Amino acid sequence: MAQLTFDTEIHEQDGVLTGPFRFPVQMLAEQEYGGHLSIHDDDQAQALGFSGAPIEGPTHFSQFDPLLYKIWGDRWFESGCISSHFKNVVVEGEAVQAFVELPTASDNITKIWAVKKSGETVLEGTASMGPDHPETRLEALMSARGTPDNLVLLEHVKIGDQSASPEAVTMGYDQHLGNSYPFTLANKLDKITETCRWYFTEAAHASPWGKAIIPIEMISPLVTHTPNGLTGPKGPSIGLFADLEIKIIKGPLFVGQVYQLERAVVGLGESARTESMWVKTLIKDPKTGDVIATTLLNSATLKQSYAHYSEDAKRLGKVTG
Repeated sequence: MAQLTFDTEIHEQDGVLTGPFRFPVQMLAEQEYGGHLSIHDDDQAQALGFSGAPIEGPTHFSQFDPLLYKIWGDRWFESGCISSHFKNVVVEGEAVQAFVELPTASDNITKIWAVKKSGETVLEGTASMGPDHPETRLEALMSARGTPDNLVLLEHVKIGDQSASPEAVTMGYDQHLGNSYPFTLANKLDKITETCRWYFTEAAHASPWGKAIIPIEMISPLVTHTPNGLTGPKGPSIGLFADLEIKIIKGPLFVGQVYQLERAVVGLGESARTESMWVKTLIKDPKTGDVIATTLLNSATLKQSYAHYSEDAKRLGKVTG
């Protein structure tokens, strides 16, 4: 294993690795999509019943990296997977702590969770090691749920819908990611909860790959900072990440390298407050066609954020509470 790259203090007790409490930073206050501010704006969030603007879910993934690196070493960046169901939002100023259950020597999957100081669960899920990953938390969740009928916000979305053509993306240090992610990788590295020297060009020559790697939490912005080419929920409406999985198969992903994205709708869901759309994205090497990584995102749109929900539901003959 290469020299330890994190300075995170890690404790082990009763078969569980624990990181320190961290205070993740809100970086999406100015996020816009569909011509309006997102749920990461305080006023928008409070109007929808939240105490404040949620910190984006993937931000919490960085707190797990040192713990999982301690278990799997360099391989964590090459073929690790984090699969998370988000349970409660975190607002700036709240402290979060990450936990990882130590796997047995024969297992390549384990439980992960994160909590606030209050004890409230932020997320729960699995972390696994590939490239042949076992069934993840989100794969099990999807297979256990049926597809609802008569969706309103997602009336025009169907499982199997695909983006029209592959899209080329890259992530440079000073590359602004647009209205969806109004910051740069350099901005993120200045605020990230866990710093790894391999994220920076000046130390990349010492990494096993000789290149600077993209933090796992930033793989989500890599694939979602541009329009996905899919029919989405009706709008204007506001959504949030309910579930997210980042699975590396043939990594790491590198700063400044071009990747090709292919997207498809793989699931639809509904709760009392939301309708949700599961999108799987393949991240490919454009030269070889190899799948480098995948993401699985369940984006849940709040019914109350869509002004015409009731009238559309009535037109569709949908009974609402």
